[in-house]
Amino acid sequence: MRKAGQTTQIHIKSNANDHTSSQYQQKVSSNNHGGPQLIQTPTLQDIKRFRFHQGTNLGGCYTLEQWLTPSMFLPGCQSSELAAVTASIEKDGVAATKSKWESHWQNFVQADDWSWLVNEAHCTTVRLPIGYFTLGPAFCQSTPFEAASQIYENAWQSVKSFINTANSCGVGVLLDFHALPGGANSRDHSGTNSGIAELWSNPSHLDLARRCLNFIATEIQSSGLANVVGLGLCNEADYNAPGLYAYYDSAIAIISHVDNTLPLYISDGWDLAAALGYANTKNTRSSTANPIVVDTHKYWAFTDADRAKSPQQIIQEVHVQLSELRGKEGSVCEHRCGQVVVGEYSCVLTEESWAKASQADRAGLAVAFGLAQSRQWQEKAGGSFFWTWKMDWMPGGKWGLVRQTQTGALAPPRNLLLSAVDVASRRQSALAQEAGRRVATVDAHCNYWDRNCPGQYFEHWRYEAGWKVGFADAVAFWQARARFGLPGTGGDRIGAVDLWCRKRIGESGMQGPYVWEFEHGLRAGLRDFSSLVGI
Repeated sequence: MRKAGQTTQIHIKSNANDHTSSQYQQKVSSNNHGGPQLIQTPTLQDIKRFRFHQGTNLGGCYTLEQWLTPSMFLPGCQSSELAAVTASIEKDGVAATKSKWESHWQNFVQADDWSWLVNEAHCTTVRLPIGYFTLGPAFCQSTPFEAASQIYENAWQSVKSFINTANSCGVGVLLDFHALPGGANSRDHSGTNSGIAELWSNPSHLDLARRCLNFIATEIQSSGLANVVGLGLCNEADYNAPGLYAYYDSAIAIISHVDNTLPLYISDGWDLAAALGYANTKNTRSSTANPIVVDTHKYWAFTDADRAKSPQQIIQEVHVQLSELRGKEGSVCEHRCGQVVVGEYSCVLTEESWAKASQADRAGLAVAFGLAQSRQWQEKAGGSFFWTWKMDWMPGGKWGLVRQTQTGALAPPRNLLLSAVDVASRRQSALAQEAGRRVATVDAHCNYWDRNCPGQYFEHWRYEAGWKVGFADAVAFWQARARFGLPGTGGDRIGAVDLWCRKRIGESGMQGPYVWEFEHGLRAGLRDFSSLVGI
């Protein structure tokens, strides 16, 4: 057994006063039981993909919804994108409609909106819903959008422009495949008013969906869209949709051949436990396929059961959300690598719920509801995305990111509110205490296992090696804004901890029965840094 203070097999070469230039280097040993060690300092792409996503959706831009942007719908028009574009072509012709749609894409978010998003809302990431029609005329053939396909000739280029603008603002983009051929659900945000989820029973729709995902993944890589933090495979799949996980299997296989590092986000299909179980089978230590994130949506505004609850009851419910994670997260080595984001949530309750509270209490309860969600998602998830950022009727009421930020109902993680001076000061303090904390943590680990399992063989050097990597990683995320010149305040932290651990275990080259000690040490290093900087 190796004890604290003995030589570890993975070393991090760094200047104690400047972790910005830290290099993660290898000292290979026969005890490593594995392949080459590939751990390097986290890149800017790593930071954006794996940090906690303090996010918002941008609904109503590339996938229209009448209630968000009624200005894009003619009087008497049905509520879907197809209805809006068809009515516009019939009334004004192709050229005028194309101009109107392109103007909408270009002007929906202005420069001042970006500044506000970064500096006031402290958002790190935008979830951007797109449809198969957004990819251009080639993907509209033999679909209900075929007659309107010319309108979308420049849509994908507009999306790429949006991604690049977000990049200049230091904001990542999660591309959400929101409107799928035939619809993953029966609602109008799938692009039509068919009222049927036709995707799951139609092989041609499924084939087109997979071709769309292949195209998007290829474009992300070939166009250098490093600012894309992930790709959603579908939005709000129907509960118990037939063939859902077979579709995920095939999509993951296709995308992994293009880029197996791109995080893929799967709809939980309103069954988070099942989706987490599936993700556990994908996010294994040995898998070389894409990391899988489960996207769950949390609303209390649509069911009869929620209408029967008071605001106070709903706020209490928030505190126990994401309990499905128990037993399905926290250990890559034990096949419990489960990462969740809350892809949509709002501050909306039904009128029936509000009727159960006094008028005088409602404003305070609305804020309490938003704050309860903010805290719960920050504690349990790898990120959350409010629905939504923009609409014709700004600031958007309880659906609006702007209004709910103004009322104080949405609280960013406190680490994102720190000044640059405070971030630097806390970092320096943590580095000054690094050696002492490492010795104490490693000693505690060794003593615990040696005391409780006397005579049993361990490889505690792996724990110390993992701790060093974890601590250095936490430093790299914390100081990323200064290192890369990103706009906004605060220091970032890793949000997708399970997936980051999976990545680091793979890069460590370690194999064998004692890799769990490296993982435990890695997680401890992350925790210790967070403790030392006070988050």
